[in-house]
Formats: sequence, structure tokens, C-alpha cells
Amino acid sequence: MAANSGAVSLSITTLLHQPFDRQLWQIWLTIRLPRVLLAVIVGCGLACSGTVMQGVFRNPLADPGLLGISSGAALFVALMIVFPFSLPNFLMLYSQMLGAFCGSLAISFIVFLLSRMGHNGLSRLLLAGIAINAICGAAVGVLTYLSNDSQLRQFSLWSMGTLGQAQWPTVTVAASVIVPASIATQFLARKLNLLQLGDEDAHYLGVNVRQTQRILLLLSALLVGACVAVCGIIGFIGLVIPHLLRMQIGADHRWLLPGSALGGACLLLLADTLARTLVAPAEMPVGLLTALLGGPYFLWLILCAGGQRRD
Repeated sequence: MAANSGAVSLSITTLLHQPFDRQLWQIWLTIRLPRVLLAVIVGCGLACSGTVMQGVFRNPLADPGLLGISSGAALFVALMIVFPFSLPNFLMLYSQMLGAFCGSLAISFIVFLLSRMGHNGLSRLLLAGIAINAICGAAVGVLTYLSNDSQLRQFSLWSMGTLGQAQWPTVTVAASVIVPASIATQFLARKLNLLQLGDEDAHYLGVNVRQTQRILLLLSALLVGACVAVCGIIGFIGLVIPHLLRMQIGADHRWLLPGSALGGACLLLLADTLARTLVAPAEMPVGLLTALLGGPYFLWLILCAGGQRRD
């Protein structure tokens, strides 16, 4: 259905039942289908990353965008573009992903250390996220000032999040990182459940707490980095999907992780389909639509939390 929607009304059924039209087949195979697959892969990665972060921090408001992790990844990608590094040919496709991974990993560990310090963990995390987003935004602004016209256009697309650059090589690179990392989180679902009991109880139950936390943060950073590298910053999917599913199926990560992956894929695919069709033949950045959905939801969570504290 999503591959059939766009500025040109097109479906695989129509293509199969009419005389061969090379141009229409090119649109469907090289533009529509890669974009649909990339939306599914990126949505899966963002939702899995958000679920893992909420579990590691034991905080329902942990999200790659709110905590500044996506901004850190985007900053390092911007550095890779403005100051390109010489890499072997087989690594060139992964250069931006490598930069995004380094940025997201660095910010992840900073946020993790802050979450372990003192009380008021939620307030500390949110304030840290605001500060990190501001710092990374300022740094990207400086890089934007130093960039040429071509680099400036890429920065603009990143700031809003878009799947418009989807091609088969992009899908291949994204899938080679996001799919294995998402599967790996599933194998750690039981340990993630035990971490919810607290570090001491999890240790007594046989979990190497520090090692498990580091592995989970590494996988989460890898997922965020890969997603940011291929489509820019798309926020709130890692916050909205785990919350909605946790209310429906509970907090067991053996079900929550695959459910979030499926929900994130469906949400981003729906948002991208709307972005391509609402203002056709023009196109909205998909990051704007997810922000329109996630922003009000985040405010609702804060208001609910405030009401519970007063009670």
C-alpha cells in the first residue's frame, strides 16, 4: 500500500496488468520500494533503541532525541561531511554511519553517567538532554557556517529528517547494521527484565550488571547512529511506541522489544506515506510529522506525571 502511494498513483497490480512501461517500473523499483524498506528498517531501529534506553535507565521518558543522543550522532556526521576522512573503499559507504555511531556512543555514556549521579534522576536526565541538544545544535550551526552549498543542503535535510534519499545501497548499508543490532537486543531481553529490579538484585540473580549495561548502550548507540546517518534526526518514535505498547502488553522485554520494533516500523512507514501524499507533488520532511505526533504525547506524559505527584 505504501509503495503504491505518492505523487504518481501507481500499484504493482496495475504494473502487472498493463503493457510494460520502463519508466513506471523504475519509479516503483528504484524509488518507492527502497524508501518503504528503509522506513521499516529505520522505524524498527529507533523503536528498539528507545525501548532499550528506557530499560537501561529505568526511566519511561528516556529517548534518543530528548537525551541529545540523536543530536550527538548528527554532529559527528556533520564533522564527517565538512572534514571528510580518507577511508578504504570498502568503508566509504559506512563512513557517515561510523561517525554517527561514535557521536551517539559518546553522548550515551555521558547521559548514563549522569543518570547514576545523585537523586532527581528524571529531572537531571531531561536537563542534561536540553543542554546536550543546545551544545550539539550550536556546533552544527558553526559547521553549517563553514560548509559549502551542497553540504548546507544536507544539513537542512538532516535537521528535519527525511527518507527522500533512499536508494538500494542505502537500504543495504542500513539493514546490515540495524537488523543484526535489533536482533541482538532480543537476546538480552531477559537480562534487561532483571535490570528493572535494581542493580543489586540483578547481580544476585546472576547478571553481570555493568557488562550488560555497556552492551545494551553500545547496541542502542549503534542503532541511533545508523538511523541518523541514513535519514537524519527523526524524533519521538523511541518514546511513543514503547509507551503505548507497555500499556497494552506489559513491561516484559521479551515481548516489548519485538512489539516495539514492529510498531516503530509501522509508525514511520505511515508517517512517511503521509509525508509523500499530503502535499503532493511536494513532500514534507517525515521528521516534522513524527514531531507533531510525539510533541503533544510528551506533554501529555509530563502532565500525567505532575498530576500523579500532586495526588
